[in-house]
Amino acid sequence: MTRGWLRVMLLSMTAAIAAHGSVTKASFGTMPDGTAVDLYTLKSDIVEAQITTYGARVVSIKTADRNGKIGNVALGYDSVAGYLADGKTYFGAIVGRYGNRIAHGQFALEGKTYHIPINNGENALHGGTVGFDQHVWKAREVQDGIELTLVSKDVDQGFPGTLTAHVRYTLHHGALRIDYSVSTDKATVVNLTNHTYFNLGGRGSGTILNEEIMIAADKYTPVSNTLIPTGDLAPVEGTPFDFRKPTVIGKRINDNFPQLKIAGGYDHNFVLRGSNGEMKTAARVHDPASGRVLTVTTTEPGVQFYAGVSLDGSTKSPEGWPYSKNTAFCLETQHFPDSPNHPSFPTTELKPGEMRHSTTIFTFSLDK
Repeated sequence: MTRGWLRVMLLSMTAAIAAHGSVTKASFGTMPDGTAVDLYTLKSDIVEAQITTYGARVVSIKTADRNGKIGNVALGYDSVAGYLADGKTYFGAIVGRYGNRIAHGQFALEGKTYHIPINNGENALHGGTVGFDQHVWKAREVQDGIELTLVSKDVDQGFPGTLTAHVRYTLHHGALRIDYSVSTDKATVVNLTNHTYFNLGGRGSGTILNEEIMIAADKYTPVSNTLIPTGDLAPVEGTPFDFRKPTVIGKRINDNFPQLKIAGGYDHNFVLRGSNGEMKTAARVHDPASGRVLTVTTTEPGVQFYAGVSLDGSTKSPEGWPYSKNTAFCLETQHFPDSPNHPSFPTTELKPGEMRHSTTIFTFSLDK
């Protein structure tokens, strides 16, 4: 074997190892009751992602721009203390038991009415006053990542049934994959999602209004003045919600359009093309300044496009950058908001003996 061939083989082996990456663990602080909180760092040849056991949340995502400069494209804090002090943004968290809103915190299931604590005007948001984002999950390392587990007991935040949730983060090349698995011992409703805030220019680079987004949806779910879906599936054509072709986020965000006025911008669920359970493209975002591209694929039927309209600058990054309005966007893959109160929406009901799985992949790349 020549030295040249040996060098090629060594480089190939090194690339393969880097692609599969590594997982390391460190302390991320403690809860007020003394419970330890851990931070896991997942590394591949393209991306470094940090996940904490507090809220099973994404803390940071670092990847290069077109010039090779590494930047953190996810909003967050550098210790659990930052998240405990925040309490309103859900940065990076797994939210549940029911992500997004339930009208009046109330729904009926199998002839019984259940009540969830109200925490968003007159509605329940992201599972009530003490949702999954506020729990320390149990973690174990798996190939290329970690699996986090939470057991939510019967009547936790008013929801029926003891629910067991497994969320697995794995990283390969530029793809951060999230696999969800849930089961219950009593009929319940469940809608888990990840609430990472992205800024492809890098944290602290300004607003996301110049980034270009494509959302693979012909319809969206209009909302009432309390941000609860009306039940309609409205066409995006001819509205500021038409992102079927790449469009600058800020181009129409201030249009005189009733749905934009209600939410103060974009905070709406889009009805994705394709079947529920089928892996499909949900969205693609491109930052012309940095060259970074984020592609979101999912098995979920919807995605909430949230343009950071409620960020008010009252919280700051570890570097001192204020988290202000429109400095990040979220793409929360999900079932539709308030589905338990809309029989025509894809069902979120989960019955005993069933195991529900879903997958979302955030893939990072560069334009050419």
